Amino acid sequence: MGFSTLLDILGSIVIGGVMMTIAYRMSDTITERTYNNSGELTIQQNLATAAQIIEYDFRKIGYCANWNLIPDPTKALLYADTSEIKFYTDIDNNGTVDSIHYYLGPTSELTASSNPRDRLLYRVLNGETPKSSNLGITQFDLVYFDALGDTLTPPIGINGGITSIEINLTVESTDAYDQKISKAFWRQIRMVSRNLKNR
Repeated sequence: MGFSTLLDILGSIVIGGVMMTIAYRMSDTITERTYNNSGELTIQQNLATAAQIIEYDFRKIGYCANWNLIPDPTKALLYADTSEIKFYTDIDNNGTVDSIHYYLGPTSELTASSNPRDRLLYRVLNGETPKSSNLGITQFDLVYFDALGDTLTPPIGINGGITSIEINLTVESTDAYDQKISKAFWRQIRMVSRNLKNR
């Protein structure tokens, strides 16, 4: 075994080590990008799902297929605060009045999540057991406006003069890769339920 053979072996080890390092870094980068991309897709889907449900419910505030059951739609909003709302509507369009209550739970509920800011957004229909799932919601802020477009100061009770609502919803990934958390935001500016106006 000559000197050139030793150089060939040593060169092969060095080149093999460099190739292994490159392959390891590529694998780590691909894993990170895949995780982040799938995480961003998930939060976009979660945001779209939550926004569709909220928007559907809020647009029906004060509506009932049998309009005699809610003769004064201005009294359909029972309670309104910055992250909580309770109202009457006919959600399933069957002619009976339903009550819906949305509120944001505390951050301490989700101990299994690696995101310290995510919370459960609860939806309670007719006083039943609150329903929610961890969609990664970190913000559910509501702003209320009167007929002149002026901001109303919550909390607001029955017949508080609300004619439109701004909804701000933020969703973040529930699990982070290397401490990186993705975020998506949705805002419905001055959503108007036609039924809030007196008939």
